Amino acid sequence: MHRDSRGLRALVLVCVLWSLPAAALNNGLGQPPPEVDRQTPHATVQGFLAAAHRGNYALAAHYLDLDFIPRAEQPVRGAQLARRLKFVLDRKLPVDLSSLSKAPEGEPPNSRTQQLGTIPLEGANVSIRVQRVTSEGALVWVFSESTVRQVDPLFAEYGPRVAEFLPPVFFSNPVLGLELWQWLGLLVTLLGALVLAVVVERLMLAFALRLAHWTRFTWDDDLVAAGKGPLKLVVFAALLAAGTSFLRLPQPVQTFFNRVGYSLGVTSLAWFILRFLRVSAAFVQKRVSVEMKDASRARSVSTQLVVLRSIFEVATYVIAAALLLIQFEVVRSVGVSLLASAGIAGLVLGLAAQKSISTLLAGIQLSITQPIRIGDQVVVENEFGTVEEITLTYVVLRVWDQRRMVIPITQFLDKPFQNWSKGSSEMLGAVTLQVDYFTDINALRAELTRILETDGRQMWDGRVGNVVVLEVEDRTLTVRALVSVANSDLLFDLRALVRERLVEFLRGNPQWLPITRTEARQVPSPQPSAEGKTPPAPSTPPRA
Repeated sequence: MHRDSRGLRALVLVCVLWSLPAAALNNGLGQPPPEVDRQTPHATVQGFLAAAHRGNYALAAHYLDLDFIPRAEQPVRGAQLARRLKFVLDRKLPVDLSSLSKAPEGEPPNSRTQQLGTIPLEGANVSIRVQRVTSEGALVWVFSESTVRQVDPLFAEYGPRVAEFLPPVFFSNPVLGLELWQWLGLLVTLLGALVLAVVVERLMLAFALRLAHWTRFTWDDDLVAAGKGPLKLVVFAALLAAGTSFLRLPQPVQTFFNRVGYSLGVTSLAWFILRFLRVSAAFVQKRVSVEMKDASRARSVSTQLVVLRSIFEVATYVIAAALLLIQFEVVRSVGVSLLASAGIAGLVLGLAAQKSISTLLAGIQLSITQPIRIGDQVVVENEFGTVEEITLTYVVLRVWDQRRMVIPITQFLDKPFQNWSKGSSEMLGAVTLQVDYFTDINALRAELTRILETDGRQMWDGRVGNVVVLEVEDRTLTVRALVSVANSDLLFDLRALVRERLVEFLRGNPQWLPITRTEARQVPSPQPSAEGKTPPAPSTPPRA
């Protein structure tokens, strides 16, 4: 009888329990709002992160398993744990929502947990999981109890230290995903990094300049001066990256500042390299112009410096642009996919860039073979001028009347031209005159010698100075006066001087100027013919 009564009581207890409503999850938080979606692991993690980044930690607490906390403490502790978990996830475990299951059964099906990842803590790894639990008879997904229990130790290791002494207002109402203390921290970091960058730059440049004064060269002094600007930029980038790492910024924001720091670092390095090339080229050019007595060799070195500097500058720009672009996954993946799956694109680009590549190679070839150099005097397209600038794609020619001709660099490799400065700078120049047959050529030779030794002594180099009869025509002689100069710059002036003085000399001897002579001849009297008739007189006048 006693045994039957105990069985009856147990049956009644089971019926009573069965009739009672199922216990709700996190009773201390109250009924979840309608926007709380905990049906799948994906919806739970996405809803938690969205609510936490909006600063609605009370809503985010519904995605945590808080049943191990007394009901009266769940509202306060739940919001606190949600905020701390957000910091830890943003800092140490960026969540990839695409890897989470969107099925209510999870993945694999009917699994009770799904792991987001692990975070190291005191030599061990803490698993971050969402778990399938029962709430009011329904199955929902929340962050597991074991994960929630580890939030405080993880926050103590990776959370912001300022949370211990700043008022709660600094951690509520985020703006653009950042709390007030983080905004203030960014402001302090930016201003502090800028001030420290200026101070550090001045100290380092002053120290480097003191060391540079110990040497006899001026190159290191110019190099220290070239560091002003790039050094400040790289120090600012380093301080910015280091300062933002202590603000526990969300992963997208921290990634943005990391990329900004990386971009500033690459930019400052490229900036310094360009200045280094400019300073080094100027230093070598100055030493060459001072120490080299051979002007031709000095121009050769100058040309090589200009072309090599252009090549290195272009390489610096290309490498810097590549380093800036590879940090963006979208650009990198697009480039890789184009190269991997669309080989025709590479062919099209290669054909399109053929002209540019050939021009670049022509510039490199020109710097090696050096058919022209900076300062050479050349005749191109019937224009005489001086080579003023050589780039990788074109050559600037300063014409005698101060015009500038821009000539494609390939023309100097594909077409003939005259280089008056190639090899020796010595040149010959001719002055041509028309004189009479009675001209005394020896007197002209003596006058040319007098002109060269008096008026033209500063231009004539003494090698060649003679007069020869170049052509014999029907009425005049063509006389050529040949002179020599040490530098092609003097040739035009000396030829003009000789031409003027010889014309003056001929005016002093007018009998040697070309004249036209007319000669009248007497026509003989006609003789009678055998028939006794006199032929008629010619009707034509005498020949002149």
